Parts: sequence; structure tokens; C-alpha cells
Amino acid sequence: MGNTTVATNRRARHDFTILESFEVGIELKGTEVKSLRNHKASLSDSFARVDGSELYLYNMHISPYEFGSYTNVESKRKRKLLAHKKEIIKLSGYRLQKGMTLIPLKVYFKRGLAKVELALVKGKRQYDKREAIKKRETRREIDRRFRGKIKM
Repeated sequence: MGNTTVATNRRARHDFTILESFEVGIELKGTEVKSLRNHKASLSDSFARVDGSELYLYNMHISPYEFGSYTNVESKRKRKLLAHKKEIIKLSGYRLQKGMTLIPLKVYFKRGLAKVELALVKGKRQYDKREAIKKRETRREIDRRFRGKIKM
């Protein structure tokens, strides 16, 4: 039984330089779990922040469960992330450094529990993005040229 990926943040690797990533749990209410299992979630524009001694995820959209009634909760509410106290203290220290942000890379189920892969990132400048695209295109071109040439 492997991990079931629910949602990924595709823009994260393009817009940010990932310095470190780690896994945290997420506290969900009511029918949010059923919506996640139906892949009704979006991580675009979401981020995490340490408030006091707690870690929270902001702007993650989980669509209301279609068969839920009064049990549905607000789709973009702030959600508590479950991490060890030492990890939260470490992350609050990083927050003081300029340009550092916590963003979710993906949401998935691991052994029946909802998990978030959270990353400590630094924003890329426009020229960094162009440089990364240029490297990727050069690598593709080299691979394309040598595709059928090498024989063992």
C-alpha cells in the first residue's frame, strides 16, 4: 500500500529554489477527508506560517464534499499542520531570514493519514528562471541528438 498523491504544487519548483523539505500531518475536519480522497484540492497560492507555537497552512482549497450538508466547512480556512515541537522551533528560526517561505509541495495519504510535503524555499529571480529553462532545453537537445547513437 503506497502513498496516494492528492494534489501537487506544480509552480513551486519553477518559482522557488527548494532548500529543504519534510513531511507533516494535517488536521482536517468533517467531510474534508472525503473531498481529499476524491482529489478535490488545490495548493496554488498556499503557504505555511508559524503562529506562536503552532504551524498553520493558509489558502489551501479543499472543495466542499458534494454529499455533505451542514458538516461541510469553509473551503479556504487555515488548517493546523502537525509537526514535532523541535521542527516548529527550527522553522520559526528560518522565518526570520529574509526571503524564506514555507510552501506545500504536495498532499497525499500515507497509511490512511493525510500528509503534506512542506518545503522551505527561497524565491527565484526572473533571470534564475530563464537560466533553468535554458539548461533544461540544452539537456533535451543533447539527449535528442544522442538518442540513437550510443550502442553497447
